[in-house]
Amino acid sequence: MAATHTLPHSHPIRKSGVLVLNGYGIRVQVSAGHLLLHDGIADERRTIRLSRVGHGLRRLVMIGSDGFITLEALRWLADQGAAFVMLDRRGKVLVVTGPVAPSDAKLRRAQALALGNGVALKISKELISQKLAGQSTLVRDMLHDSITSNAIDRFRGELSSGVNIERVRLVEAQAAKLYWQAWSDVPIRWPRKDDRRIPEHWKRFSSRISPLTHSPRLAASPANACLNFLYSVLESEARLAATAMGLDPGIGFLHVDTPNRDSLACDLMEVCRPKVDAFVLNWIQSEPLRRADFSEDRNGNCRLVSALAIRLSETTDTWRKFVAPVAEYVAQEVWSSISKPASKLARQLLATRLTQRNKREVKGSDVSAVNQPEPEHVCSDCGFKIPSGTKLCLNCAKQATRKNFRAGRKIAQRPEHLATRSETMRHHSLCESDSTSTGGRFKISHTRCSRR
Repeated sequence: MAATHTLPHSHPIRKSGVLVLNGYGIRVQVSAGHLLLHDGIADERRTIRLSRVGHGLRRLVMIGSDGFITLEALRWLADQGAAFVMLDRRGKVLVVTGPVAPSDAKLRRAQALALGNGVALKISKELISQKLAGQSTLVRDMLHDSITSNAIDRFRGELSSGVNIERVRLVEAQAAKLYWQAWSDVPIRWPRKDDRRIPEHWKRFSSRISPLTHSPRLAASPANACLNFLYSVLESEARLAATAMGLDPGIGFLHVDTPNRDSLACDLMEVCRPKVDAFVLNWIQSEPLRRADFSEDRNGNCRLVSALAIRLSETTDTWRKFVAPVAEYVAQEVWSSISKPASKLARQLLATRLTQRNKREVKGSDVSAVNQPEPEHVCSDCGFKIPSGTKLCLNCAKQATRKNFRAGRKIAQRPEHLATRSETMRHHSLCESDSTSTGGRFKISHTRCSRR
């Protein structure tokens, strides 16, 4: 029987409240009022036991589909205000469920009517305008491409004259084409030991379109695999945010109705996509990727291994904070379109239960800024995790030092360097002899003076 060990609940749950389960035979159940979780692979399994008080859990993320969660465990999560998310490593959301939030039927009815009264067009313009602004800033500041940035800004200016949602979609598609073209020559760095083991097309970003599906799905390169997975994490947070605001996540404005897709969640994602892109771009520009974090299927599909998928899932809280104000904006615009009676209660603003913006404004404070997560710093030679501020791990630094010493000794034996060293030694010898003779004269002069 596989060995297991029990971990204290303060260790596996991050400060953001995210707990990621991974492996085979995952079990989530309730025992004696505690949430009992089992995950892992082979003999590397763990058991986590959470009480109802002081656990700090906000998101339970499961990567994979081998295992079970009981109805009692789902009720336990709902009572504690935590959400359950199930993802696969290809970047697809399988299950999202969260605590039930108060909702108003009038809001959902207004959401369904938004496509016919101009509200959907207004919301779509604002969402895409913010998305293009983020893309323009990224291209200008991180890719240093002012020409493409200005072109995206011109497309953004055309949104105000759009008379229908089809025109908004066309402008967004044209800007996206230029945006991803600016990414095409971005190099992907790898540790020196991994450089010979990776396919050639993994060394550049190349294209957002996968040659396997002629769409972003089934990524063929590591950078696109990371984007797909993070987009799935963002999608799950967008769905939870829409539900928390009382909206129907399946009734979208910009994205057309499609079976088995939450179109409104995809709409809310648009504003936050440049934030995800900036995180991935900063990662590949500042740190090398590791071959051990990726695997390649027989058809060429690039997939994330468990360790990397877990690290990316732990950024959930960041994307939750980014998507929260977007969901509140959309809900408020839909709520404002309702013909309400003249009572003060009916005219009040919709509750901002995600950011508490209304409460903060009354108190004179603002919503705190969201910081981007930092990528893991690794050795540029072997890919081992190291503290920030250093380039090599201890072992690689020793090897590099020995290599530099050997190279220095070889260079020192070249004729030109031997001649330089000989000239330097001769010059030093002359200086020492001059100093000795001068010092002797001073000594003689001093002796004569003392005799007098």
